[in-house]
Amino acid sequence: MSSSSSSSSSTSSVSSSSSPPIDETLALTLTLTLNLTLIPGLPNDVSALILSMIPYSCLARLKSISKSWKLFLSSKTLISLRQNNHQSQLLCLFPQDPAIANPFLFDPKTLAWCPLPPLPINPYVYGLCNFTSISLGPNLYVLGGSLFDTRSFPLDRPSPSSSVFRFNFLTYSWELLSPMLSPRGSFACVALPNSDQIIVAGGGSRHTMFGAAGSRMSSVERYDVEKDEWVSLDGLPRFRAGCVGFLIGNGEEKEFWVMGGYGESRTVSGVFPVDEYYRDAVVMELKKGGKWRELGDMWEAGERMRLGKIVVVDDEVGGAPAIFMLDGSEIFRYCMTSNRWLKESCVPRKASQDMSFGFVVLDGELYVITHMTGIDLTETRRSRQHKRAATMFMQIYHPKKKTWRTLVTRSPFHYPIDFKTAVTSTICL
Repeated sequence: MSSSSSSSSSTSSVSSSSSPPIDETLALTLTLTLNLTLIPGLPNDVSALILSMIPYSCLARLKSISKSWKLFLSSKTLISLRQNNHQSQLLCLFPQDPAIANPFLFDPKTLAWCPLPPLPINPYVYGLCNFTSISLGPNLYVLGGSLFDTRSFPLDRPSPSSSVFRFNFLTYSWELLSPMLSPRGSFACVALPNSDQIIVAGGGSRHTMFGAAGSRMSSVERYDVEKDEWVSLDGLPRFRAGCVGFLIGNGEEKEFWVMGGYGESRTVSGVFPVDEYYRDAVVMELKKGGKWRELGDMWEAGERMRLGKIVVVDDEVGGAPAIFMLDGSEIFRYCMTSNRWLKESCVPRKASQDMSFGFVVLDGELYVITHMTGIDLTETRRSRQHKRAATMFMQIYHPKKKTWRTLVTRSPFHYPIDFKTAVTSTICL
């Protein structure tokens, strides 16, 4: 998060062209009301810069040090300082329904996990899945999903959700925002940082407990953070659920891409429903009033059944981003010129049939994550199994250097994590 602080007995400040102005509210609280200092012997503005360099995963534990630290570490000043100088890109992992299982933040630099509070509990709904988590500035959003509602009939039929939550890192709590106009899960979603807006497209009502069935939709909406309201945009050319969305371009040239997903379904032997997966993509040109154009198929029939997991690596100098897909144990790079997926690399250690991979990008590197259970099946003298702490095994690929490295950290979860249903996102704090 970010911060700025105020001066204690001294009124001097550290001048920096990149540092934001001192938070006046925090200054008055520390100096006039409570007469507190952050670090004895140092001006509060110098102390604020020092404290802002502490890894975010450690901040929650440090709030109990003193009243002044608690005020500063919960202030907008800290967020501002970190955003301008010392912010870290963190992984956010939602292992299950966030109303019953805490989401966690992971800092790859310190290998530390930090739990977040669960979503507010609604006594009438349960089993939330297929929701989307996205960050916009220093805020984390949870949108939509599919769930079971005890007030609906029949009880065993899942319903899409229109709920939108935002995690406030200052109050360390969730806020309920205006709901989407159309409830949806398994949809494409993207944040527009410079305009504080979020766009969602497509989706449906499918639940992870059911391999098929569920509704599909084509509607598109845009959320205005400042106004806390949703407005409808031109819909997708056709129904599309289970799709992925991302931004390409800069400034007025930004485009919203929606790839993959499924639309119509067919039945096998007239009984078993099977999804018809799309091999193409559609693009919304944001500067032209949100008009859609369609791209052709990205692979030939029989090459793969459906789109894999997608991540986008932004170019540091503002060029075209690199788009990567994890398909099984292989990584592909998308070529815009040929509209084809080209093989980039193979994951060094492949997952077994009962394991799954998570796929995210952190600081320009591709993280392929596996949750390793805590059982060691190695034979011992007494032929007993030895329990070990569960671990997160991360295989990390650097696209520019084309090299792999590994990272192992103890898992905060005491139960298996299925990355086929878990939700991941990243946030800079």
